[in-house]
This record gives sequence, C-alpha cells and structure tokens, in this order.
Amino acid sequence: MTVTSPSIETIKAVRERTGAGLSDVKKALVDAHGEIEKAIDLLRERGIAKATRSSGREAREGFVGAYLHHTGKVGVLVALSCETDFVARNEELRALAKDLAMHIAIQNPQYVAADEIPAEILEREREVALGALRQDPRNEKKPAEVLQKIVDGKLKKFVEEICLVEQKFVRDENTTVGDHVKSVAGKLGENIGVVRFARLEIGGR
Repeated sequence: MTVTSPSIETIKAVRERTGAGLSDVKKALVDAHGEIEKAIDLLRERGIAKATRSSGREAREGFVGAYLHHTGKVGVLVALSCETDFVARNEELRALAKDLAMHIAIQNPQYVAADEIPAEILEREREVALGALRQDPRNEKKPAEVLQKIVDGKLKKFVEEICLVEQKFVRDENTTVGDHVKSVAGKLGENIGVVRFARLEIGGR
C-alpha cells in the first residue's frame, strides 16, 4: 500500500523519536509505506537522525536565551532543552539560544513545530486555498487530485512560514532552523530541542 499523506500522529511519533525535520519525516514515511520503525531506519540510513541519536533519553536540563532588538520594541525569550547541566552551560548551546531568539524576533513564527498548529487552522487554510483554486476558470477542467496536490503544496508553504523549526534560518538561508538545531545537537552529542518561546512587540510590524 502506498502512503502519500502520513497522518499527523504518525509524523509526530517519528519526529519525537528522531528529531528529523517535517519534510524528511514525511518522505521517509512515504518511502516506508507508513511503517514507523522502517521510516526511522530510513532516516538513520540517510544520516538525518544521526545528530539526534540520543533523542530517546530524557532532556531535563536546558537554557533560556534572550534577545532585545536595538529599537527596544521587540524582545524574545526562547527555552531550549538538553540532557545534562554540562551542555546547558556550554557556550555553543547558549549561542544557539541567542541566535534562535534573534531569528524569532525577525521572522515572528507562531509555533515551534507543525504538530502544534490546531487542526481547525490547517483545515481553514486548506478550505481557503481550495476555494481560491475553484474560483479560477483555468482550473475548471483539472482533476480533483491535481487540485488537491496544489492545495497540499500551499499548505506546506503555510506551515513553513509560521513554524519556527521549518523556517529558513536567518543566519544561513541554506538550512532550516530545525536542521541547524540538529547540527548543534550532533556537535554536543545530546538531544537538544526548542521547548517554547515568547515574543513581545510594541506597536506592530
């Protein structure tokens, strides 16, 4: 059986165990025909889960990073988790927290990851995208499955725009925030995750 659209629950399960990015997890699940264990093995084979090989261990330590924009009108706090106090005190982890806080100040994500987005918001976006396509005369003769693929693409872009770990990292446009976090986790040899963040702004963008 071919799986073209893994469930949110399945995606979340694989991400929690591997720390891999959303697109990598989806591809692995499709290639593994929806089998979680096989998808995890594929991610490991591809080197995507290597940086988070310790993701099964509980992360009880962490660090809260802060950033205040030079205008004094935008401030961010971001909480990172790790496994040991040694890594929590590591300068590389603290630099990561500061960089992420700056990124959040600039890009204004709404959620840490896709699995935090309420289902009703995703469904509303899907309906709006589909409605817009149906109103375009050029799409009248297009099959429903073609329109669905277009909608899926628009929904994917929507998720990438509002989720921190899916956004392009402001310090390196060639990687996502999630992949950058995994890279640092690989260097430090521990499971590192973004727990939550808070962004305060005076006025508006």
